[in-house]
Amino acid sequence: MSIWDTEERVALRKVVRDFTEREIVPYLSEWEDAGEIPRSLHKAAAAAGLLGTAFPEEVGGQGGTTIDNTIVTEEMLYAGGSSGLLSALFTHGIACPHIAQAGDRALIDKYVRPTLAGDKIGSLAVTEPDAGSDVAGIRTRAVRDGDHYVINGAKTFITSSTRADFVTTVVRTGDDPHRGISLIVVDTDAPGFSVVRRLSKMGWLCSDTGELAYVDVRVPASNLVGEEGSGFIQVAQNFASERLGLAVHGYGVAQRALDLTVAYTKQRIAFGKPLINKQVIRHKLVDMTRAVDVARTYTHAVIERHCAGEQVFAEAAMAKNQAVEACSFVVDEAVQLHGGMGFMRDCEVERHYRDARLLPIGGGATEVMNDLIAKALFG
Repeated sequence: MSIWDTEERVALRKVVRDFTEREIVPYLSEWEDAGEIPRSLHKAAAAAGLLGTAFPEEVGGQGGTTIDNTIVTEEMLYAGGSSGLLSALFTHGIACPHIAQAGDRALIDKYVRPTLAGDKIGSLAVTEPDAGSDVAGIRTRAVRDGDHYVINGAKTFITSSTRADFVTTVVRTGDDPHRGISLIVVDTDAPGFSVVRRLSKMGWLCSDTGELAYVDVRVPASNLVGEEGSGFIQVAQNFASERLGLAVHGYGVAQRALDLTVAYTKQRIAFGKPLINKQVIRHKLVDMTRAVDVARTYTHAVIERHCAGEQVFAEAAMAKNQAVEACSFVVDEAVQLHGGMGFMRDCEVERHYRDARLLPIGGGATEVMNDLIAKALFG
């Protein structure tokens, strides 16, 4: 028996699939139109034990591993969820780990526990207008003033920020490019904090995304996550998990698009026969299947190494690039094989086609990943 198919994990897959088919699929189009998912979905997911899968029990989670997290992501996508839905529902996967790992009980009790219980929504603010993937280029500054920090700056492309109760914010507390970076939790009702505007996007429509402003925002010094100046290391330590998560998004979306396409080609009659009977169609489906399986197999292998405690910095980046490349290829072919129907908004593969375009950009663009991989492998 594979570690991916233990009795507990088979049961987890069923829980996730049932939850997705019952609580998500019937309403996803409505949420796409609304531009966000309801807070009630967070509460329902928490009740099903899905929000804290890989968080330690001592902070309110279920005590699982990245493998369990991966199973949740896979099964939601295979059952008809979307990459945008996952990004909105599980934003705490990037907003809370730093707080949990730092071990400050007060911050854990105030932010992590209620988030994993579905009572709060957290967001992570890293990206700035002039510092996309360059964390060392952060300009948003926090200046110590007695028992508070005063924060000034701007953030953009911040997932779930228009609904968030708090934003784990990457700020500059010193001049050193790396050792001058810190993490501070900012409550969204703090005076001076504002969502400047909700951003309209090509895809991930049900995932709200905002542009944020910090104008003399006073935050208690106790909201500092870890030591001052440790922010760059904290963010970097979670890069592998984030990139592996996006790799799972990639092959998960691709698998769903492939499944939909196989079903469609079996029932679509063209020139008197099902499309799947035609050799050119069958060969396309083979190429799509191969791309998905290679991406999934490699990502699973890297995840297993990550769970075993190995450093997989380059491998996580390669898994992301491999999976999103497979996804881009598969969703394009899926739309093509659906013909005119694939161009329609009420066709599911059309949504996956739009959503997939973000994956080679988010979490570090493909070109940035290749540069990091080259440095890790060749110096």
